[in-house]
Amino acid sequence: MASYSDVLHYLSGLDYPAEKDDVVREAERAGAPPEVLKALRALPPVDYANGTEVARSAGIDAAPEVDASQRAAQARDRHQRVSQHLRGI
Repeated sequence: MASYSDVLHYLSGLDYPAEKDDVVREAERAGAPPEVLKALRALPPVDYANGTEVARSAGIDAAPEVDASQRAAQARDRHQRVSQHLRGI
């Protein structure tokens, strides 16, 4: 499976915003392996603002070290974007 860092590495020479075809073409030019190309070819045909947006759209997680139970706990937390010290306010 393609990793977040792989996608960013193979798209490092791409100028954004970029269309899906530009993203795939750049990855091919950079010598991306088949699993990265497969993920990028499955992208929706929209304009992408940056590599992170491309990776997220391809379903590649930026933090693979977070397991499924931790993700579920974060999803249940209704204050997930509020700093810890502000939660009591």
